[in-house]
Amino acid sequence: MNIGLFTDTYFPQVSGVATSIKTLRHELEKQGHQVYIFTTTDPHVEKDVYERNIFRFPSIPFVSFTDRRIAFRGLLHAYQLAKELNLDVIHTQTEFSMGLIGKFVARALKIPCLHTYHTMYEDYLHYVANGKILKPVHVKQMTLAFCSHLDGVVAPSDRVLDKLTGYGVQVPIRVIPTGIDLDQYAPNDEELDVRDKYHVPASAPLLLSLSRVAYEKNIKALIDGFTTILQQIPDAYLMIVGDGPAKEDLEQQAHDLGLDEHVIFTGEINNNEVAAFYHAATLFASASDSESQGLTYIEALATDTKIVVKSSPYTDELLQDPDLGTTFKTDDEMVKQLIYYLKHPKIMNKQALHDTLRASSSEAFGEKVVEFYQDAQLSYEDSSENSADISN
Repeated sequence: MNIGLFTDTYFPQVSGVATSIKTLRHELEKQGHQVYIFTTTDPHVEKDVYERNIFRFPSIPFVSFTDRRIAFRGLLHAYQLAKELNLDVIHTQTEFSMGLIGKFVARALKIPCLHTYHTMYEDYLHYVANGKILKPVHVKQMTLAFCSHLDGVVAPSDRVLDKLTGYGVQVPIRVIPTGIDLDQYAPNDEELDVRDKYHVPASAPLLLSLSRVAYEKNIKALIDGFTTILQQIPDAYLMIVGDGPAKEDLEQQAHDLGLDEHVIFTGEINNNEVAAFYHAATLFASASDSESQGLTYIEALATDTKIVVKSSPYTDELLQDPDLGTTFKTDDEMVKQLIYYLKHPKIMNKQALHDTLRASSSEAFGEKVVEFYQDAQLSYEDSSENSADISN
């Protein structure tokens, strides 16, 4: 198949969505499909640099999310490119500019259009006028409008499925968690020595947070709780990896709590170095309750690193074996579990780890998505034939 992925976010932007798309592209190409990325320009990508099968459209920073982009033109160009490439299916990854362009192109070419609903927008309303303008009902209306006339929607988790069905989305929805390339997280003798670079002693317990440094990730709770952790594990460190709008406030919070010597902010890192940070960690933690899936949770487990994360239907199912980690509901419970797992970091039940990772592999992800494409094509052809019969 010739497949077009339409997205507002792609590398070098660092996000779970970009990672998901990169993984999907890799798996689709491994199966012999041709994959083309339709995305936005990026100030970190030189205009004349060749990127294989990637087409970038003029864009500007997105309102309230200035580290993200939105295309402001390119609809006809995208249509011409898609027609020349003889696309068989379009898979949109955003509800905004490139997603809308993808829907238009699919309809114009009379080919199926599927969509992945990556973001739980109700968790982000505070970014726009402190939540005073946009309300959950507006998210519902936007979602219903975008999902109309699609041939299928991929939900990364049951939480997303429940939200979409609650909104009243009528098109076929399948839960297909984004998988990860397990080989990418295997130990590598040539990888970055994270502890050496950031002056963390080899024997010191290291708690890792790796995500976009945004308010909805609730990294504040980790920093608050770390003061209690240090009372029981005085040589522990907290490393916060990533960048985002909350970084300065969190740095100030750590300073005000007297944690400058124990809390490390790395800023944005190269995507190729991510595995090295997991390998350096004793334990991975997240207090975020805004995740549609949580790729970092699987990435951590793939490096043999236990995780302690906020309770949700997805994480509770993921961590059925306490040897892999656990979930929490309150900040006090979080601190208690972090202390316990920092003291007991080794995963003993390798079979449970293997089974969990196998179900979350990128290979399984790619196979399920292709199956959805094929079913959507058959359904599209049937509906087209039925429409033709009715008109005759």
